[in-house]
Amino acid sequence: MSNHNDKPYVLEHQVGFLLRRAHQLATAHFNRLMPTENLTPPQFSVLLKMHELGQVSQNQLGRLVDIDQSTVQGIVSRLCQRGLVDRLEDPHHKSRLLLNVTNSGLAELNKCLPAATEVSQETLAHLAADEQQELLRLLQKLIEPSTTTTHTANRKYD
Repeated sequence: MSNHNDKPYVLEHQVGFLLRRAHQLATAHFNRLMPTENLTPPQFSVLLKMHELGQVSQNQLGRLVDIDQSTVQGIVSRLCQRGLVDRLEDPHHKSRLLLNVTNSGLAELNKCLPAATEVSQETLAHLAADEQQELLRLLQKLIEPSTTTTHTANRKYD
């Protein structure tokens, strides 16, 4: 099969395929190394971002971790059910709830952070240090336009 340049389209050379494979590799390392099997990568991301920010609205949280609102709502609900996150009334906006990491959530994060660092190290282990930095820089550059557009578009809903 050829594209408009008469060069063969090889699946294993396509960015989407390679990114998916890299994601699978990172997820496999996460699942193997995390000390708890009850925390998924998106749940870990949400919990960590909430801890970094302190109290945060669900809309803002979803934008910052780049997860759509219906998905972040499910993640937050599961974290609340497990006692890792609390919902609190916003004193400035009575109709809005703020999310907060509980002491149990903080303990879970502290248990997982060393493994999270190891996940990144193992995912990048086949690259030299300069290649690791270059890959991270290029991935940031690749996602920057979509992140800016997504965050700007959703700002009106907070």
